[in-house]
Amino acid sequence: MNQKKESHKSNDSSKVRPLSRKLSGWRGAGGEVDINCDMGEGIGNDEFIMPFISSANIACGYHAGDEDTMKRTVDLAIKHNVSIGAHPSFLDRENFGRMDISLPLIEVYDLVTKQIHLLSEITKTAGATLHHVKPHGALYNMAARTKPLAAVIALAVKDVDEKLKLYGLSGSHLIKEAQKIGVKTVSEVFADRTYQDDGRLTLRSKPEALINDTHKAVQQVLQMIKERTVKTVSGKVIQILAETICIHGDGEHAVEFAKAIHNAIKK
Repeated sequence: MNQKKESHKSNDSSKVRPLSRKLSGWRGAGGEVDINCDMGEGIGNDEFIMPFISSANIACGYHAGDEDTMKRTVDLAIKHNVSIGAHPSFLDRENFGRMDISLPLIEVYDLVTKQIHLLSEITKTAGATLHHVKPHGALYNMAARTKPLAAVIALAVKDVDEKLKLYGLSGSHLIKEAQKIGVKTVSEVFADRTYQDDGRLTLRSKPEALINDTHKAVQQVLQMIKERTVKTVSGKVIQILAETICIHGDGEHAVEFAKAIHNAIKK
């Protein structure tokens, strides 16, 4: 038991991942591109995905997970030398945090800070450091298109710890508002989702929202990284900045996608 704690204390998840773990073959405008995945959501595949990613966004109990799940997921991330991030959401377990909820901005600030603090304490106890914050589901998508919401989330992140990075949809208000107040940002793109002409993700209620073909997902990722573009559902090619690639852990093909994308870029 003591030996395990010693190994945890030597880990600092804020450091750059070893070459074998990061996507060293391609670079975004801000540096190395990594693969991130939403985890600790009770899907049961975290252990299989972790070897193929470099950042984990861990549910903080509001849409999924609980304190025990967070502890186990943090330990798993440390074991695989994966950066640890908080994945705050609306308090909405019934809808997995994917239903839009209108709240006063002060309440959004409070729920974001509480979730970050909770995971940060668990991470510190395990001997690691919290690396980033990525809002989940509806909170993420609403912040991408709504300036005031984006601004208050960015402020919450900054107030908790100025060293934290904020992951947000490439080109969105979340990225822009965070940059205005000096929060470090990481522009995110998606391997398993389709895009609209304005750069937003296609609503999950639409039949074409999800990408279920591994080859198509890999090709979309390579295009986003190499060409800094993505083809929308209408066939239009738009500009995009890919500093981190997201794979949804609850996706039907999450493990297959993570392995294929990791291997494709490693080649």
